[in-house]
Amino acid sequence: MLDLTDHRLIRGKDVRTRILEAVRSYTDEQSSMPRLVSISIGDNPEVAVYIRNQKRGAEQAGLPFEQQFWEAGLSQEDCKQRLQEMNDDPAVLGIILQRPVPEHINVRSLQSAIHPLKDVEGMNPASIGNIVYNDIALAPCTAAAAVELIHETGLSMPGLEVVVIGHSEIVGKPVAMMLMAEGATVTVCHHMTRSVAMHSRRADVVVVAVGKAHLIGPDMIKPGAAVIDIGINQIDDDDGGTRIVGDVDTDAVREVAGWITPVPGGVGPVTVAVLMRNAMVAHGRQIAAGWL
Repeated sequence: MLDLTDHRLIRGKDVRTRILEAVRSYTDEQSSMPRLVSISIGDNPEVAVYIRNQKRGAEQAGLPFEQQFWEAGLSQEDCKQRLQEMNDDPAVLGIILQRPVPEHINVRSLQSAIHPLKDVEGMNPASIGNIVYNDIALAPCTAAAAVELIHETGLSMPGLEVVVIGHSEIVGKPVAMMLMAEGATVTVCHHMTRSVAMHSRRADVVVVAVGKAHLIGPDMIKPGAAVIDIGINQIDDDDGGTRIVGDVDTDAVREVAGWITPVPGGVGPVTVAVLMRNAMVAHGRQIAAGWL
């Protein structure tokens, strides 16, 4: 059991509260706000917790939130048509596409159909591509949350040695590009890296997003380094129950690390807050574009 008073733990709740308060200050100054629309295609009980957290975050941020549940049998073109209608609707601020989607739906194609100015999740290829040009204001939410938690340590980003373990399109790669945009020196490790530990042991910051429980142990971390654990894994307990753990063996690694994010309670809460901050940014850009 983690000691939640341990100063080494970077608690996402505190960062989440600060971000949501900033968004609330913005929305309170507006005469009205368009709504966020959450879309679930088919019966996905596993996403209910995400929708619930997003709705709660939107309420705290002063953002109207609508849930839409589309039937699983909708065709790709039907889904795209509905998204296009939302793109054209000034009453819709942003679109959140819940995953997974039915097998016959190409999720990347639907993400591409969401206009970049309404892409509050930062999942449109144009939004991800903007990061290459140092425009990180509408970046993928989980990646942006990881960067936010690195800032929480107070470490100076220029020249910081960061190792990112995992190179997914929605987390690892965007995290690396965002950190480079702020001047960090970034190494990305993946399943073909010959010795992950050789890289991670020299890093000032290690960001892990692989999906393997307790992959990272204390022998892989430099003393005093910051460890940002994005992994979410369900494992079986000895008593027959289950629990959620990260990609890092938190109890062991926190004895070496200077900072570490717990799982749960680290990156997750901040991800929801970043989604709301992205909505605030999208609102400002839609006004600048003459949409509102």
